[in-house]
Amino acid sequence: MVDIPKYKIGVIGLGYVGLPLARLFLEKGHIVYGIDVDEQKINMLHKRQPYLSDYEKGDIRELFSKNRFYVGSSFDVIEKVDVIIICVPTPLGDDDQPDLKYVIGALQSTLPYLRRGQLVVLESSTFPGTSEERIQPILESTGFLVGRDISLAYSPERIDPGSKWELEKIPKVVGGVTPSCTTFAKQVYGAVFDQIVVVSSPRVAEMTKILENSQRYVNISFMNSLLRLCEKLDISLWEAIEAAGTKPYGFTKYYPGPGVGGHCIPVDPLYLLWKAREHDNDLPFIELSHQVNKDMPGYIVERVTKALLPKELLGSHILVIGVTYKKDVNDIRESVAIHIIEQLLMSGAQVEYFDPYVDELKVGETKLHSIELTARNMKHFDCTLILTDHSNIPYETLVAHTPIVVDTRNATKNITDRKNIILL
Repeated sequence: MVDIPKYKIGVIGLGYVGLPLARLFLEKGHIVYGIDVDEQKINMLHKRQPYLSDYEKGDIRELFSKNRFYVGSSFDVIEKVDVIIICVPTPLGDDDQPDLKYVIGALQSTLPYLRRGQLVVLESSTFPGTSEERIQPILESTGFLVGRDISLAYSPERIDPGSKWELEKIPKVVGGVTPSCTTFAKQVYGAVFDQIVVVSSPRVAEMTKILENSQRYVNISFMNSLLRLCEKLDISLWEAIEAAGTKPYGFTKYYPGPGVGGHCIPVDPLYLLWKAREHDNDLPFIELSHQVNKDMPGYIVERVTKALLPKELLGSHILVIGVTYKKDVNDIRESVAIHIIEQLLMSGAQVEYFDPYVDELKVGETKLHSIELTARNMKHFDCTLILTDHSNIPYETLVAHTPIVVDTRNATKNITDRKNIILL
C-alpha cells in the first residue's frame, strides 16, 4: 500500500470555493492554513459560525475538531505551507473587462513569505494565459524560477453550491507550467480527489473551465431567447423542453429563467470574449448570449406588467420570491433578481421579498428586508413573482393566497389548479 504524503496547505479565500476545498484537505488528514482579508468571515470561523448556506454550526466545529485548521487574515503563515491555493473572486470590471485585482493582490501578499519548493495553484476562473502571462512574472520577480525553484499550476474549481455532489468525486483538472509543476499538482490533488485529469498546460486548464461555463451560458441564453416567441405562439417552452428531453440521444435539457446569475456563468464567457478580441477574434454566440441576458430583467418586468392588466404596475404591490442567483444557496453575486427589483421600483411598484437565505438586500439606495411569509401577508400583494425556486417555499400557499403568480422557474409545476399562474 502506497503512503499518501500529508501536506500543509494554504488556502487564500475562504468563500464558496476555498472553504469546501479546505474542508476536503482536512478530512483527508492534511493541515490547512486558511487566509481571508474579510475579517467578518475570520471572526465567524473563530466563533464556529457558518456564513455559507451549505454549512451548519456543526460543520464549522468539525473543521477545527482535529486542531489542523488555522485561519486568519495575515499572510505570514505562507512560509509554513507546502502548497498555496488561490481561491479569490475574479469579477468583471468596467466595460466587462477582466478584473484580476483580487488574484494579483493575494499573490503579491504572499511574495515576502514564499520559499523554494512550494507549489502555487490558481483555482479562480479566468481567461486562458493568466497563469503564464500574469502570475508567472510576479512569482519570478522574487528571483525564483518557475519549474526550478517554485512550481505553478492551474486547476479550475468545479464547486456547485447547493448540489449533492461530493467534492472529491468531481474529476480534478490540473495543468502545470512545466512537467515538474504538473507532477507536483497531480500529487497534491491526487491526495484528496478520486480522479485527476492532467492537461498539457495551464492554458488548456483555464480554457476547460471557461468552456464549461460558456456552453451553459449560450444554451441557457438560447432558451431565454425562445421565451418571447413561445409567448406569442401560446406554447409552454417548459413542456416542449421536457418532451424533447425524452429523446434518448443528442439532446441536453437547458431551462429558461429570469436571467443567468452567479459568479461564474455570466462572467467567465466575457473573460473569454475579452481574450478573443485581444487576438482580433469574434465570438458572436457569446456576444448574442450576453445581450439576451442583459435584456431579461426588462422582459420579466414587461410580463409582470401584462399580468397585472388592467391594473397598472405603478402603485402595485409585488412580492418577489427568491433573490439569490440559484436555488438553496445564500449567494446573491450577479443575481438577476436585484436588477429586476430595481426596474420594478423605478416603475413605481411597491416591492417586498421573501428569501429564507437572505435577510437583508440593498437595491440601489433602497434597503429591503425579507418579510414573513404568511397567508395574511400574501393577501396584501397584487402579484407574486418567483425568481428563485428554493426547495423550502410553500408554493401551494403562495398560489392560494395571491391573485397572480408569475413563475419564471417552473416552481409551481406540481400545482394542479393553475388558473392564476403565469408560467414564463
